[in-house]
Amino acid sequence: MKAKVRVWRGGLVALLVVFSGSGYADAAQEAQVVVHADQPGAVIHPEIYGQFAEQLGHGIYGGIWVGEHSSIPNIRGYRRDVVDALKAIKVPVIRWPGGCFADQYDWRDGIGPRDKRPVRMNASWGGEDSNQFGTHEFMDFAELIGAKTYLSINVGTGTPREMSQWMEYITADGHSDLAQRRRANGRDKPWKLDYVGIGNEMWGCGGSMRAQFYADVYRQYATFVHAPGNTPIVKVASGANGDDIGWTDTVMSIAGSQIDAISLHNYTIPTGNWSHKGSATQFDESEWMSTLQGALHMDDLITRHSAVMDKYDPKKRVALVVDEWGNWMDQDPGARDAALYQQNSLRDALSAAVTLDIFQAHADRVRMANIAQMVNVLQAMILTDQSRMVLTPTYYVFDMYKVFQGATYLPVDVQAPAYRYRNASVPGVHATAGRDAAGVVHIAMVNLDPHHADTVRLTLLGVTGSAVDGRELTASNINTTNTFDHPDRVMPAAFAGATLKQGVITAVMPPKSIVVLDIH
Repeated sequence: MKAKVRVWRGGLVALLVVFSGSGYADAAQEAQVVVHADQPGAVIHPEIYGQFAEQLGHGIYGGIWVGEHSSIPNIRGYRRDVVDALKAIKVPVIRWPGGCFADQYDWRDGIGPRDKRPVRMNASWGGEDSNQFGTHEFMDFAELIGAKTYLSINVGTGTPREMSQWMEYITADGHSDLAQRRRANGRDKPWKLDYVGIGNEMWGCGGSMRAQFYADVYRQYATFVHAPGNTPIVKVASGANGDDIGWTDTVMSIAGSQIDAISLHNYTIPTGNWSHKGSATQFDESEWMSTLQGALHMDDLITRHSAVMDKYDPKKRVALVVDEWGNWMDQDPGARDAALYQQNSLRDALSAAVTLDIFQAHADRVRMANIAQMVNVLQAMILTDQSRMVLTPTYYVFDMYKVFQGATYLPVDVQAPAYRYRNASVPGVHATAGRDAAGVVHIAMVNLDPHHADTVRLTLLGVTGSAVDGRELTASNINTTNTFDHPDRVMPAAFAGATLKQGVITAVMPPKSIVVLDIH
């Protein structure tokens, strides 16, 4: 047994005890995490844990919707297993119908009797869309799982009039023609519409617009967003692609006074090559490292876009909404009819965790995010195959992190050895913290090093803990996945590596792991 005494902030003395021969301790590196409960930050909006469901591949059809007459157990046509899984992680908001699909979507195709709805070509992602899943199906689905609604409006090929009529159809509670048509189609009471995205990726698939032109288009559309009664609808401007700070600057300078939120899209491509993005399952340590670097880049993006927003909005009235994010790899070669289908490994779990950490650290500006995507597309929560369903490692990160929804962010300081591979390096430990309404402090830590355990000493300033418990997520290999035949290879387990003694928490984290501690 070795004992070391160190002095940390405020003259606190912490005793760190490492037991030789106890699992990872022989090879464990040492890290220090200080949680500033005495300096609480902004509320972590639950919407940071939002989802994105686009009409492509099997994201909707077969993933969420199977129809009332399917042999797959369902609730009014929605897969029961998927509904139950999404409710369990408290999905706060869903963005739909796109993505690129949104700027070719005519909402009128997706209402009325399903057997009379037109089949349309899906020009964005190939194949056809039957329109069996439309406005009623989406709004009812969000209501079923308890999520807020976020509509991406067709600006690329639509008109302000079409947008205004769609919103009236959804929200009107009077006797207008559109309200009566909604009732005739089976919905008496209006739905609650929470967010409208005025266009999607207007610099690209949404219309190849320049920022100045789009800013004026936004002002036009925003004028016709009519909120019913006292239920305001948050207007989200189509924001930048990754590092394009100039787009944010231009749109904010021209239209900032009419904007409630502006979006940011950023995907991590392990190889950096859109033509050959890399495999979701067959990768080496160099792509493990590049994926983590890509996820950590989100902090720089948010910092720089926020600085531009601060010029026009120093009081942070306008939210930054990261409504498309995640890992984008090559489509699974065995999924020929399922656009953008990819598997999901432990690598995805760790990159998701550090990205969520970053969102929470910027909770004063980032007030919604939507991972791409919910089911069967890109970095999905859930994969389905006919009647079978499997929860991905990323799903379990959202499950472990749901304790942060609505909590107050607590700043953290982390000192840890770097994880290095060849000429690249990242911090070996990443962390975030929050205090919920009941006073419980939750701390999430990610050990990015795939080889070495980390012994972490946790110091809490401004609060005294009396008990600690938690969960961990790890696996035997960096590319371990959950499959339909082996669905439980990556899933949370009780974490027995934390001790609390004389106000000091010591946690021994396995390599390539995520640990969430609850301190009572």
